[in-house]
Amino acid sequence: METFIYSIPKAELHIHIEGSLEPELMFDIGKRNNMKIPFTSIKELHAAYKFSNLQSFLDIYYEGVRVLVNEEDFFDLTWNYLKKIFLQNVRHVEIFFDPQAHTSRGIPFKTVVTGIHKALVDGQRHFDLSSKLIMCFLRDFDIDNCFEILEQAIPFKDWIVGVGLDSTEVGNPPEKFTRLFQKAIKEGFKTVAHAGEEGGPEYIWQAIEKLDVLRIDHGVRCMEDEALVEILIKRQIPLTICPLSNIKLNIFNSMEEHNLKLMHDRGLCVTINSDDPAYFGGYIAENFLVSQKALNLSRNDIYEFAKNSFKAAFLNLAEKQCFLKELDDFMANNN
Repeated sequence: METFIYSIPKAELHIHIEGSLEPELMFDIGKRNNMKIPFTSIKELHAAYKFSNLQSFLDIYYEGVRVLVNEEDFFDLTWNYLKKIFLQNVRHVEIFFDPQAHTSRGIPFKTVVTGIHKALVDGQRHFDLSSKLIMCFLRDFDIDNCFEILEQAIPFKDWIVGVGLDSTEVGNPPEKFTRLFQKAIKEGFKTVAHAGEEGGPEYIWQAIEKLDVLRIDHGVRCMEDEALVEILIKRQIPLTICPLSNIKLNIFNSMEEHNLKLMHDRGLCVTINSDDPAYFGGYIAENFLVSQKALNLSRNDIYEFAKNSFKAAFLNLAEKQCFLKELDDFMANNN
């Protein structure tokens, strides 16, 4: 089963590139940029990865991104991630990035997006790895700043397929960003939003009704509202679930208690992803693996999750059909 999980063609739709900053790379880039890191060793940094909730993680996360200054840093960050997922047979990836975490430190938007984009181009060339880039707004930032970031993104529409919403969820409901998302849609960006992780089902409702999102990131709390579940099933709005993240941030007490299988069995379009793999203990294959072991997922369950990942991706029909054929060919050869 482990070999099957690592080898099956899959797409990743919920990965924060800054959340793939491994401690070793953080120290290397920090040294290159003469940046002091408030940890004396990689071991001490790893020991700090014990989180009680989303905010306790974000405090460490934003401390880590401080080392990212130059285009080369954003290239190395992205390239390091691509090398890892290539070995896990990820065939398509849609990467989140948080420009405000950098522009707020004086790093130009162009520096951030150019470094990431160059790595994605190299990933296509060297690994035949398809990719899209999604810019996330930090929901705890001033709305005017979010509009400024959107304006800075417009010249890079050829590189950025969509916009999302992340960071501190509680107290920052999706409806706060209604005008912002209307503007983004008008500019041609696709839309997604984090909702229903720490915030309740009402946040998912708002993301759908106020922001007109095409996907919900996380969304595990949808099961608390039967009417919402029925809407999600009827419209087949994808949910990008991140199992290890949910456990590390105490959304569930254990993987055995996770509602991933229950959501799948109800007919929801559920995908498995890694979120912030450097902090939560695993990339996409590890998330598949821990889910399979804890929830007794079958090979067909794994296949369905992989199939959903391509169906939910921001790919055109021909691209989706190509990846789905690759997936079906894999299954035919591994039964």
